[in-house]
Amino acid sequence: MIIKRPLGEKGQVVIPKNIRTLFNLRKGENIIFEVNDNNVTIKPEKKEDIKNFLDEFFNSVSKENITLEDIRKAEDESYDLP
Repeated sequence: MIIKRPLGEKGQVVIPKNIRTLFNLRKGENIIFEVNDNNVTIKPEKKEDIKNFLDEFFNSVSKENITLEDIRKAEDESYDLP
């Protein structure tokens, strides 16, 4: 599928409704722009992508393997204080 859209004054492009529906895109969600050579790929951000990023980040900056679940557990436990 190829769809052409005009570029607005501020560099904005409207994503056509049928594409928003196809990818279940909602207002306020992030879109990923991936640039390779002279091509740009636009794709929805997946929650799993964020989880994988955070897991990789914490594993790279820590000698211990800290996961997103570890952080959530620590946060939950911090609310259990007397």
